[in-house]
Amino acid sequence: MHIVIMGCGRVGSTLARRLEGRGHSLAVIDSDADAFRRLGPSFTGLTVTGLGFDRDVQRRAGIERADAFAAVSSGDNSNIIAARVARELFGVDNVVARIYDPGRAEVYDRLGVPTVPTVTWAADHVLRKLLPSGHDPVYRDPSGEVRADLVTVPTAWVGREVRVLEDEVRGRVACLTRFGKALVPDPGMLIQDGDVLHLFTAIADSADVFSTLERGPRQEDDA
Repeated sequence: MHIVIMGCGRVGSTLARRLEGRGHSLAVIDSDADAFRRLGPSFTGLTVTGLGFDRDVQRRAGIERADAFAAVSSGDNSNIIAARVARELFGVDNVVARIYDPGRAEVYDRLGVPTVPTVTWAADHVLRKLLPSGHDPVYRDPSGEVRADLVTVPTAWVGREVRVLEDEVRGRVACLTRFGKALVPDPGMLIQDGDVLHLFTAIADSADVFSTLERGPRQEDDA
């Protein structure tokens, strides 16, 4: 794939190096030529000095053959304009824009320009570290029906099979992280102390899900 990135700050340069490491063709646009130093001496992609929303600058970056375009500069307006030029003028279907203003992100998402709301994203991650499970999901689907949560397993569930937890919370454990290693669990896998579950459940059942997690399995109550 040929990918054009607008913005060679920390995000843009990191993105460019990672994509090049995966074998993709890269072009990076920035209005400050000194910014390209962040790419390092091993970077072999194209660097273009100029305004990323300028159509001629995008052409010099190979936008007419690009498979994707990412606008990750520090300016919301510049990112959105550049993304729209790439999509609407040059027909690049796969575009994304970095946005600081959460309100603008929602507007442009509705207009068909996928955005990454930086402030909201960072705040959400901090909240999930600060608050107990159930307060803020990792993912909420656009229809408002399903949520995903990272759940550190309560002690009451240790030694129980994954299938037991899934049945009682009416959810699915898509992934389990154990000792820093992620894996897809079998239904019969025993839950261990310290396991972190990537749990998908219905939003309508949220209150019951987290009360059940805290209460523990019914089998213990019946014993």
